Amino acid sequence: MKKAIIIGATSGMGLEVAKLLVAKGWMLGIAGRREEVLQHFKEQHPKQVEVQRMDVTQNEAPQLMQQLIDRLGGMDLFLLSAGIGWQNMELQRDIELATAATNVEGFVRMVTTAFHYFREQGGGHIAVISSIAGTKGLGAAPAYSATKRFQNTYIEALSQLAHMQKYPIDFTDIRPGFVATDLLKGGHYPMLMQAPRVATRIVKAIERKKRVVVIDRRYQILVFFWRLIPRRIWESLPIRNR
Repeated sequence: MKKAIIIGATSGMGLEVAKLLVAKGWMLGIAGRREEVLQHFKEQHPKQVEVQRMDVTQNEAPQLMQQLIDRLGGMDLFLLSAGIGWQNMELQRDIELATAATNVEGFVRMVTTAFHYFREQGGGHIAVISSIAGTKGLGAAPAYSATKRFQNTYIEALSQLAHMQKYPIDFTDIRPGFVATDLLKGGHYPMLMQAPRVATRIVKAIERKKRVVVIDRRYQILVFFWRLIPRRIWESLPIRNR
């Protein structure tokens, strides 16, 4: 039976992916900051689910993740869905630093833990949910777009490292557009997608072990044209999310 650890499974895409995988018969170890949500999910699937309260910004997170893996009895897939971000037109320093603490420091903390585990195990699959925001620097959300670019590049580097060292580790970088989650409450966003629909696409990408997937086709077209815009023109555009 396949076994997956999902970090950030208390809401949004992480929770929806957990629902789909457990329905497919996977054994799951789910983690996040809201323990009551984790326990409720476990109560619905007591024979398939182990839970662990965890904050990826804390130093003890790798040890807690290892404990969760041990209780689950192993790990074939690691999915990181934990992330934060806000529009920050006023460039408030605390918002920028909090975003970096989760999306960079927390990201590195958990992905390297998974990499080391799969290296010792002799293989596995690391999947992360980043964003199309990493395509270009977004003036309305500087730290968010920059940290998502960091995630894209970091996974690319780890994939190369795994090949260099001949570790059979697969990588999937999942880049959604705007998704209706708690993170986007209170804003007006174009082409907003529902989390269950996005989760279905995520699971398909994971099953096919796709290296990079942009969700969905509308955003694939958007990203294509974003990349064609010269830097000088891009930096003069009033790009806003609402």
